[in-house]
Amino acid sequence: MRIVVYCSANPNLPDDIIGIAKSLGKWIGEGGHTLVYGGVNAGLMHVTAQAAVEAGCQSVVGIVPEFFKHRADQLCTELVLARDLNHRKSLLIENGDVFVVLPGGLGTIDEWVSTLSTLVVEGSERPIVVVNYNGMYSAQADQLRNTARSQFARTENIDRSILVGNSKELIDKLNEINKL
Repeated sequence: MRIVVYCSANPNLPDDIIGIAKSLGKWIGEGGHTLVYGGVNAGLMHVTAQAAVEAGCQSVVGIVPEFFKHRADQLCTELVLARDLNHRKSLLIENGDVFVVLPGGLGTIDEWVSTLSTLVVEGSERPIVVVNYNGMYSAQADQLRNTARSQFARTENIDRSILVGNSKELIDKLNEINKL
């Protein structure tokens, strides 16, 4: 499976979230999956890639906007240069079988919602697993549920993101998805 990971590129993050990123990378590597990510050598992006490679991952695909190519992670076995952030998002979505949203900033939220929107429009059932670390995504998840129940949404699938709270729940959910 090709696992797309959306996450923070910020340094100096709490140890517990770094542990979640390492668990995810280890699962990807040990399972023989492909990691597809923003390809930057920083923050949770690099932590996830490092753990995947250390666990035997043979395919690490980094999709980096041309203006960030100087920040590309050397762990990438394949580096794809995108024209800009929107092009990067479309390439990430195209290249994913499963999407995992770790904690991140505005870019991560944008990637999550853009992926969700694209999958709903396409009628795709590809899963999106969101690590709701310390409840940081609770408000967004509530908003998606409220929108899905409103008269304005065309589909109830808008709220289909799968929220998990920790490493164990994340890995259990990925194992469940992997068996499908």
